[in-house]
Amino acid sequence: MISVPIGKPSFFTVHLVFVLLTIVFCFPGSVSASAEEAAALFKWKSSFLNPDNPLLTSWILQQNSSPCSWYGVSCINGSVNRLNLSDSNINSTLYNFPFSSLPNLEYVDMAINEFSGRIPPQIGSIPKELGNLMLLDDLELSNNLLIGSVPVALGNLSNLKYLYLLHNQLSGPIPQELGNLTKLVAMIMAENQFSGQLPEGLCQGGVLKNLTVNENMLTGPIPRSLKNCSSLLRTIFYRNQLTGNLSEMFGVYPNLDYMDLSNNNFYGELSADWGRCQNLSTLKIAENNISGPIPPELGNLPQLGVLDLSSNRLTGEIPKEFGDLTSMLNLFLQENQLSGSIPQELGSLTQLLNLDLSANSLNGSIPRTLGNCQKLFQLNLSSNLLSQNIPIELGKFIQLSTLDLSHNFLVGEIPSVFGGLQSLEILNLSHNNLSGSIPDDLDALPGSTHVDLSFNDLEGPIPPGNVFKNLTVEQVKGNKGLCGNITGLQPCQSPPVEGTHKRHKVRRLVLIILLPLLGSTLLLCAFVGSFLLYERRKRTANAEDMDVDGDGFFSISVFDGRAMYRQILKATEVFNSTFCVGEGGYGSVYKVKLPSAEVVAVKRLHHSSEMTDRNGFLNEIRALTNIRHRNIVKLYGFCSNSKHSILVYEYLERGSLANILSKEAAARNLDWQKRVNIIKGVAFALSYMHHDCSPPIVHRDISSNNILLDSDYEAHVSDFGTAKLLKQDSSNWSALAGTYGYIAPEFAYTMEVTEKCDVYSFGILALEVIKGSYPGDYISQIIYPTPGNLQLKDLLDQRLSHPSREIEEVLISIIKIAKGCLVANPKSRPTMYIVSDMLSMGAPSPQHLAQTEDMIKIVEEDLEGQEH
Repeated sequence: MISVPIGKPSFFTVHLVFVLLTIVFCFPGSVSASAEEAAALFKWKSSFLNPDNPLLTSWILQQNSSPCSWYGVSCINGSVNRLNLSDSNINSTLYNFPFSSLPNLEYVDMAINEFSGRIPPQIGSIPKELGNLMLLDDLELSNNLLIGSVPVALGNLSNLKYLYLLHNQLSGPIPQELGNLTKLVAMIMAENQFSGQLPEGLCQGGVLKNLTVNENMLTGPIPRSLKNCSSLLRTIFYRNQLTGNLSEMFGVYPNLDYMDLSNNNFYGELSADWGRCQNLSTLKIAENNISGPIPPELGNLPQLGVLDLSSNRLTGEIPKEFGDLTSMLNLFLQENQLSGSIPQELGSLTQLLNLDLSANSLNGSIPRTLGNCQKLFQLNLSSNLLSQNIPIELGKFIQLSTLDLSHNFLVGEIPSVFGGLQSLEILNLSHNNLSGSIPDDLDALPGSTHVDLSFNDLEGPIPPGNVFKNLTVEQVKGNKGLCGNITGLQPCQSPPVEGTHKRHKVRRLVLIILLPLLGSTLLLCAFVGSFLLYERRKRTANAEDMDVDGDGFFSISVFDGRAMYRQILKATEVFNSTFCVGEGGYGSVYKVKLPSAEVVAVKRLHHSSEMTDRNGFLNEIRALTNIRHRNIVKLYGFCSNSKHSILVYEYLERGSLANILSKEAAARNLDWQKRVNIIKGVAFALSYMHHDCSPPIVHRDISSNNILLDSDYEAHVSDFGTAKLLKQDSSNWSALAGTYGYIAPEFAYTMEVTEKCDVYSFGILALEVIKGSYPGDYISQIIYPTPGNLQLKDLLDQRLSHPSREIEEVLISIIKIAKGCLVANPKSRPTMYIVSDMLSMGAPSPQHLAQTEDMIKIVEEDLEGQEH
């Protein structure tokens, strides 16, 4: 018999007994509850259309198994409380999800998957399941395929703080019951098909910070409860059908950072109270019916960096107080009824990147002080009543990409200092009264610069520089004194006309002779009227072709739109399938040879591809036809009538990068140097779109399908800017969000698409070009490396021989840059300007050395733990 000594129990024994008793008495069902939750989740996984999902290999059901160690599952006290399955390639419905078996859920994130069907329960059923998760404070279902209405039962979730339903196909009204969620901090419902009015009780708890409902079909006024919602930080309402008097619906928001009310039906005047929102950095109220003056109080906003009041009915003068907005980056006041002169005080905006005051009634001279804004990328003062000489101070803009002074009454000569604008892509001085000769100094402009000098009083020969080599008569017509070797232009075989004064003398002499012969006041009026009509037509001869006839014909084109349309119909035998070279989500593509021997690609839009916003679509087309960049496919124009709608592009011989990489022989011809050049070309194009265009163009769908190659294997970015303007349907939903596999992970969380989404897609594309196929599982290995798990040879296209040492170093640097582009936190990704700078042959510019070093540090550190 073994005796057990009886004595004072040890500290360890007491502690062990205490722990066991705690488990037994406090959590008697924890083991069984955990097993029940595991069984429910495993059963749900079995219902997936892809149950063999490699991310869910840890979801294995064993006896008394706990789900707490499974992928995406977190527990507290042995029970599941968090489920994070975002971007997990799950194809299923939410009706199979075991809501009732997981009563302790506090956090559910299933964004960026392929969940389809409705959000349970359906309308009319008993509010159970999802509506009973009373501990839930975060529900994220963005970027899926969900349809139908939002359940009223969500209004029962009294602890809900974050509701993300961004980018689905949800419809119907947003339930008024959501206004009962007093703890709601963020409600993101953008890019759906919601209709009706917003819940009236929003922000009654006084904690709402983020309300994003853009790109829906919402109507009615803004809820009254938002007027006193002082907690608001960010609100985005653009592209809806909201209405109401703007001056009555909004109050003072001391914390507000971002407000976008664009593309709605708001009316009334701008309130001076906006000037009291001291933290406001972005205010956009474009494309509404706002009238009255611009409040000078807006000049009191020290943080204001973006102000967009374009396309309204604003009157009065531009406030001089805007000169105090020293943080201003983008100022858009175009397409209003503003008058008076351009304030000299705008010269104080030294951080300004984009200034657009076009299509107003501004008069006087162009302020010389604008020369102080030396960071400008775009300056557009076209279609005003500006007069006097062009100030030479405009030649200081070393970063300027677009200078548009067309359709004014400017006089004098073209400043020779414009030859120093080495970043210039577009110079439009057409439809003015400029005289003298074209300065020889303009020869120094980049050869890719698009120059339009038409309809002035210029004379003398066209200079021989690169910028004028591809000049067409359309770009110089209307100048009777110009000559040169351009078809349709007078050759310089004889001395040029003596000058402007002589032409004026001739005109006066003709009038002196003709006036006495007219013989009557009636004939005189007819002559003068015809002369004025001729002058008016001459000044608008190369404007957009906007003729409308019985067929409702409409076009925006760099050519004669109607003539080009007829030529395309004839060349394709009215879009005979014989000429079709490809099918896309929005239309069929035809290869067309025009009578001029130029070959173009014509995309005929499907009849179902209707424009969600006609004005927005046409404005986008106008902007895209002005783009001139060697790595961007040229858009020549858009034509439409009752039968056909077409987009006309530059034709590129070798087709898409995806097609070439998929074919053995073609891929082998794409050697390492060509691939490096392709990556650089795409980077240069995206940098131009993000940083040199105004407004910046975000592509949204960078993939190998949308990179076209010319005969020299030069990369050209295509299909940008238009997909997002067409109605989505079941066949093309992914085109609006991007191509699966290239989509940035923050789509589920951001309020709007940003240029950092393109940066992420570029990182995927760069790896694909090097590997020769989509990188797939290698992406996570690159982002989260472990010692020895990945070698360079694993990322190289095995169809090519191993690169030389020099090329190998370049490829390694590209992979590092790509890794930086794939950082989960979009703020930590580099801009495409920095990427293109690093990829260029020279060293990075001095002002970006510090940023470059920071980026290298980012791409080499362990990214685990970064928040999305």
